[in-house]
Amino acid sequence: MSHRPVLLVIAHGSRDPRHAATVHALVRRVRAMRPGLRVETGFLDFNIPSVQGVLESLAAEGVRDVVALPLLLTRAFHAKADIPAVLRDAPRSLRIRQAEVLGPSPLLLTALERRLYEAGLSPADKSSTGVVLASAGSTDPEASAVIAAIAREWRHTGWCAVRPAFASASLPRTEDAVEQLRALGCAKVAVAPYVLAPGFLPDRIARGAARADVLADVLGPAPEVARLLLERYDEARVPVLTVLGA
Repeated sequence: MSHRPVLLVIAHGSRDPRHAATVHALVRRVRAMRPGLRVETGFLDFNIPSVQGVLESLAAEGVRDVVALPLLLTRAFHAKADIPAVLRDAPRSLRIRQAEVLGPSPLLLTALERRLYEAGLSPADKSSTGVVLASAGSTDPEASAVIAAIAREWRHTGWCAVRPAFASASLPRTEDAVEQLRALGCAKVAVAPYVLAPGFLPDRIARGAARADVLADVLGPAPEVARLLLERYDEARVPVLTVLGA
């Protein structure tokens, strides 16, 4: 048996079947990037297998070490409360380390630009294009502040302007941010969904992008996202991190 901890990717789950399909596509890419690493997927809600079910199966097999990686872009409620609560209820034989959430990271900005170029923009369009960085939104002020900070950072890479927007909980909405960029005089307006998988809120972002020139796809199984999962896994293997369930 390998001495490397099992990587357990913890996804939110959704009634929308596209969500789980996208999560599984991302996990397949992670496995392809690091053959020999065991990668499992568990869902907090709506989909199976559940996180608890995967942890119980791993314990029954005799697995000892697990890195639990939240498939989240910000440290909102799920990362701070839901996931630690599930991990505390894991079988006592497991040593579990909770990895950091994915964002913020330069790799995510690269993935966002990949999606914009795939949707029809080119690097030559940057200086004349305003971008809406459209996230799902959170009632957690820390998460909203992170999105605003990412928008400011991304603006400095050469875009005409970058504005954050939120599909829920916070303002502005995507459609309002599109109009703000039009008013600024940007020749083109593009919407870049800062979300990992399709679902209810990403669909709301898409509707809000109706008057934009370009709508990028969700981040999904972009190679940069898969690389970032492995980066967070490697960071969590450092033994000085807090070990849950020991």
